[in-house]
Amino acid sequence: MTETSSQGLLSIVGIGPGNHDYIVPAALKAIENADMVIGYRTYMLLVRKLIKDKERIQTGMTEEIERARHAVHEARSGKRVAIISSGDAGVYGMGTLVFEVLKQEGWKKGDSPEVEVIPGATALNSCASLVGTPLGHDSCMISLSDLLTPWPIIEKRIHAAAEGDFVIGFYNPASGRRQRQIVEARDIIAQYRPLSTPVALVKSAYRFRQNIVMTDLESMLDYEIGMLTTVLVGSSQTYMFEGYMVTPRGYQNKYNLEDGVAHQGQTPGISINHELIQ
Repeated sequence: MTETSSQGLLSIVGIGPGNHDYIVPAALKAIENADMVIGYRTYMLLVRKLIKDKERIQTGMTEEIERARHAVHEARSGKRVAIISSGDAGVYGMGTLVFEVLKQEGWKKGDSPEVEVIPGATALNSCASLVGTPLGHDSCMISLSDLLTPWPIIEKRIHAAAEGDFVIGFYNPASGRRQRQIVEARDIIAQYRPLSTPVALVKSAYRFRQNIVMTDLESMLDYEIGMLTTVLVGSSQTYMFEGYMVTPRGYQNKYNLEDGVAHQGQTPGISINHELIQ
């Protein structure tokens, strides 16, 4: 039986896409040092080789509150507990729910357990890396799941992101029972951007059955989009180059890329003169 100290440790761990090559060393160490690992069944399978000798609790979809409460209670008893999420645990993951449970229970910093949050590559980062550099300029993430957020709020955010010309990453775009949201999201964006805008559909990034579709705003709905798909919609500046999706940072607005010299009227280190941009 594993000995535990009176001061527990609760590690909120992001495992990135789940492929062990893309889990940060700190996350691997937290899992290795844990007495108990807690997570959603599918994510536990992704790290099964790392936790085969660990005490573990795994539950199904919609049982997030139970997982968070288990993690807090076990860590408060003195155990070293790692609760895992795919991607980054603080981005649409278990992190915020764990803190909500801690708050509800009156936990204060300095109490047991000690809490640490270990970052992981988000789904957006992982998917973007497979298709080029679509996040080269301002971007945002929007979940299309209305299970916890009312659709009118999500709809408002899509309008704002599209009008603001952000590259948009859509999480949870569709499921067996939710099909209309991605259709409506696409129609909203089409009010602000040309139908030729590049779109990437990435399913199961860095996992078994990974699938990538490069398309555009006009044709994106011709392809299968489900819960395991992340949808990347380019901005007005995003373009395709040799099969890669690229969103420029804006260097060509200020510099000549051949020699790195600033264009006439532009000064390195000084705010860009937008009146000189064609």
